[in-house]
Amino acid sequence: MPETVDNPFFARLWTVMSAHETEAIRRLRRQNLAGLSGRVLEVGAGTGTNFEFYPDTVTEVVAVEPERRLAEIAQHAAAAAPVPVTVSTDTVEQYLASGSELFDAVVCSLVLCSVEDPDRVLRELHSLLKPGGELRYLEHIASRGWRARVQKFADKTFWPRLLGNCHTHRHTEKSIIGAGFAVSQARREWTMPAWLPLPVAEFAIGRAVK
Repeated sequence: MPETVDNPFFARLWTVMSAHETEAIRRLRRQNLAGLSGRVLEVGAGTGTNFEFYPDTVTEVVAVEPERRLAEIAQHAAAAAPVPVTVSTDTVEQYLASGSELFDAVVCSLVLCSVEDPDRVLRELHSLLKPGGELRYLEHIASRGWRARVQKFADKTFWPRLLGNCHTHRHTEKSIIGAGFAVSQARREWTMPAWLPLPVAEFAIGRAVK
């Protein structure tokens, strides 16, 4: 189990990227959180980009962000959030191992690509949800054709090292179903032109129920 996350290069890079997200990605974040209520666990909060989009029907957000530099920025975002947000610097694996009260929902935004064992993490997230609780996800996913080859090359070479262990060619929705969730709503969207040879231009957004 990882004990700390110390990635100053990625922290600096993500701080800049998250401060300049496109309106397409901000729209997807807003849609991913719409209609949530009760107690929410957010995994991999980054700089707290989601916080401003939580509806006021949410009573509490526990946000896990293990990179201390990002967590510090997230704590400032939490102070301005429209709902109560607590930022934890545990890794998701540490938080899951510590035990917790059950949640009404879990939010994963651009994070399942970076955990070491997404199948195990998703099974444990499933166990933290109340019956009928939701997983809301907004994630990079494995593409097909020539873009899949680009993703596989990036994953085996420079991409995880530069982008905080991000792996772009993961079949995340299959892992979600394999963890015991029932996907109730899902779609894929392009946030950049489909012709650009980038491994992270296509996103999956969806809701899955325990």
